[in-house]
Amino acid sequence: MGACSFCCCKSKSSSQKSIKEQTLSSLGNLVRLLPTGTVFTYQFLSPLLSNYGHCKTVNKYMTGILLGMCGLSCFFSTFTDSYVGDDKKTHYGIATKKGIWPSPESKNVDLSTYRLRLADFVHAFFAVMVFAVVVVLDQNTVGCFYPISDSTEKTLLKVLPTIVGGWSSVVFMIFPNKRHGIGYPSSSSTTSSKDSKSGGSDVALTKT
Repeated sequence: MGACSFCCCKSKSSSQKSIKEQTLSSLGNLVRLLPTGTVFTYQFLSPLLSNYGHCKTVNKYMTGILLGMCGLSCFFSTFTDSYVGDDKKTHYGIATKKGIWPSPESKNVDLSTYRLRLADFVHAFFAVMVFAVVVVLDQNTVGCFYPISDSTEKTLLKVLPTIVGGWSSVVFMIFPNKRHGIGYPSSSSTTSSKDSKSGGSDVALTKT
């Protein structure tokens, strides 16, 4: 009996560890869809402003303001983009109907290609949705406004990242995100990474 119970407990703990690892992996993939600075700011300030989930009236107001500002940042960042100008520097701007604003003169870049598209609104909606998932899975914020039981929290941890991750994958296949706005990897870093990959392949071909 003792050995059997030990095996059961061991298998249960290993399964729980596996589920937790899968959840963290799914959540990590979702967080990549959000601006890095916004996620860092929320994770840093949430425990402090919410008093680690033990909220008073002031804490609720401050946490609510934090949620609003971070949600707005996630929404706004999807409408920003970057490009490398004639001066070889990375410039950021806001996508408009005509192109990107502000748009200094650039002979080598067609700024009209950065104009506003339907995909931007789709990405903005899903960015806010993903941020909402991050908030719901944050014990401090949930405990501040609406405390839930451990069983409900475990269910949310299992279900939410998987469902939203699946939806996001389908949506981003239909509406691929080609922007490199504020809080995301810039156009210059993306270009340099592509160049390094192509350079590596050239070396490999040379060796063979």
